[in-house]
Amino acid sequence: MTTYDAILFDNDGVLVDPPGHGDQLAAIRDAFDELGIESPDENHLSALTGGVTPELLAELERTYGVDREALWDARERHDERSQFEAFRAGRRDSYDDVTALSGIPQPCGLVSNNHHTTVEFVLDRFGFADAFETYYGRPMTIESLSLKKPNTHYLDRALADLGGGSALYVGDSESDVVAAERAGMDSVFVRREHSRDVELPTEPTHEVETLHAVRDIANDAA
Repeated sequence: MTTYDAILFDNDGVLVDPPGHGDQLAAIRDAFDELGIESPDENHLSALTGGVTPELLAELERTYGVDREALWDARERHDERSQFEAFRAGRRDSYDDVTALSGIPQPCGLVSNNHHTTVEFVLDRFGFADAFETYYGRPMTIESLSLKKPNTHYLDRALADLGGGSALYVGDSESDVVAAERAGMDSVFVRREHSRDVELPTEPTHEVETLHAVRDIANDAA
């Protein structure tokens, strides 16, 4: 049986509700408004909610005549604010089964594509800090986009922080499963309501519906 020296978790969609699409769009509209850009293309608004690339920002710079750094800075600040507001207003919450974290014997880490500041906010708001010995989100820079999963950069750093060895990564998206495979880790795909019907081109090591099942896998592999 495979043993694991560490368990790593994604954040959004695994520990807490993912961002609401409507909230994301509203935040990005606010960013365009701040920069004086009226009536931006709806496709551009949607594209900025996720999967953003430096190439997309270069296209938006050409289209709207706005510096890409300024656009990204506004996008990130308003997105961060929107997420904090959603948590405080109760539109986003932690999942009930996060109680299972206390039953995992291995050291745990958190690796998210979200802002590092938002990860810190979640850890503080929901009292997760004691559950994780290390955690990584990304800085709010254009350069950070190339380090997002499925890049293994932050997975590698988190595992090194926990002493190396074999690891299991728990996520809710294709990029999570691919990142784990590239990092030489086993993966758990959590089928929450929002990911119930997702088809994965890369097969995860495990599929579960709750974090209680992750706890059981971790204990069996301790």
